[in-house]
Amino acid sequence: MRTLLVSIFGLFGILLTGVGMNQAVSADIFPYDYEVRTLDNGLKYFVIPMESPGLVSYFSVVRTGSRDEYEPGHSGFAHLFEHMMFRGTKNFPGEVYDRMVTQIGADGNAYTTDDYTLYYMTFSASDLEKVVHLESDRFQNLEYSEAEFQTETGAVYGEYRKGRTNPWSVLYEEIYDMAYDEHTYQHTTIGFEEDIKAMPTMYDYSLSFFNRYYKPENVVLMVVGDVSPEQVSPLVKTYYGEWESGYEKPKIKDEPPQQEPRSTEVDYSGRTLPIIDIAYKGPAFPENVKEMAAISLFGEMAFGENSTLYKQLVLQEQKVQFVAPSFDNNRDPGLLHIFSMVKDEEDVEYVREQILATVNTYRETFVDESELTELKSRQKYQFLLDLDTPSNVAHNLARFVALTGGVQIVNEYYSALERVTPRDILEVVNTYFVETNRNELVLKGAQQ
Repeated sequence: MRTLLVSIFGLFGILLTGVGMNQAVSADIFPYDYEVRTLDNGLKYFVIPMESPGLVSYFSVVRTGSRDEYEPGHSGFAHLFEHMMFRGTKNFPGEVYDRMVTQIGADGNAYTTDDYTLYYMTFSASDLEKVVHLESDRFQNLEYSEAEFQTETGAVYGEYRKGRTNPWSVLYEEIYDMAYDEHTYQHTTIGFEEDIKAMPTMYDYSLSFFNRYYKPENVVLMVVGDVSPEQVSPLVKTYYGEWESGYEKPKIKDEPPQQEPRSTEVDYSGRTLPIIDIAYKGPAFPENVKEMAAISLFGEMAFGENSTLYKQLVLQEQKVQFVAPSFDNNRDPGLLHIFSMVKDEEDVEYVREQILATVNTYRETFVDESELTELKSRQKYQFLLDLDTPSNVAHNLARFVALTGGVQIVNEYYSALERVTPRDILEVVNTYFVETNRNELVLKGAQQ
């Protein structure tokens, strides 16, 4: 077993001291001591003790999402396994698993994204071993019949059809399909409709998918709350130690550079106000950590609730319900969205022009240094304020852990954010928020 004990003291500027090996990291923001260990089979787990009397959160991060669905005709399987994993094993069939979780009063669920799938549970610390046993068992011994598989694929298709009644689901499906030609980000997490409809015939493929991606090298555990490494480590070694490695890396194609702007208009069959989505392809994370920090700051300054554009469109002119950025970190270059919901269809073009004019302003003008400093402080302290419970800590770490396999990236990200200058923001706007990188979608409802 390879062991790395990491301790982080204080919020800012205090050196990190390790046991087993020493690291010197300054300006750390993550406020909790933690320990990370890796079993011989490649399973990594983090133990993060914190003040939460009797409460523990147990998160299993599978570093596979819809991004990994690179084989044509097989989109949607990462999300499907979010369902299949509750089918149970010989030791704990699905109904037994559900009953045991209910009996211990645990609060748990799962979700799937483009880059990862997350299974989580919060429960009493006295039930730690029971939860480690339950979770380890289904990751190693999941078992389902072809009939059960077909039942679940039917449920997923029902979920897809239900999603088509939501304008946001329609919007996401259309803009990603338009923006990508080669990369698997072309399909949303739930997958292409034709692939979902064909799923019931792909029982053998589902077994292959599980056996390639649900492997210890591709999973990271986070155990947060009223626990210690001394309590967790023997349990993880006992219940996960025999899990066989064998992860196979997906063969994902790079997306070629976009050569010209793309746009489309979508007619939504339901009732909704018009929605504008102007999305630019961004950098990969964590390779471009400082650029993503600069992009995050730009998003809030240009389109956040304190921005000039927000005050103009939402408060003064009252032409839109909202305008907002959505700039998530992604493992490969993802989309950086600027959304707005317009009150009157006749104002769609005006709002679009205002958004593009705002981008152009930031392309030509340095942001105010004092405003930038205040925003950095707000982002850092908002992150810290959200680390108040074991569940919130683990949820806030999940994407960082999924994209990098570690927690240290949190300190690296906020350290990079601290170093962002007005010139850095001007440079990322001129690099990524350019016409040839732009994808625009306007969705209009059937009845206005």
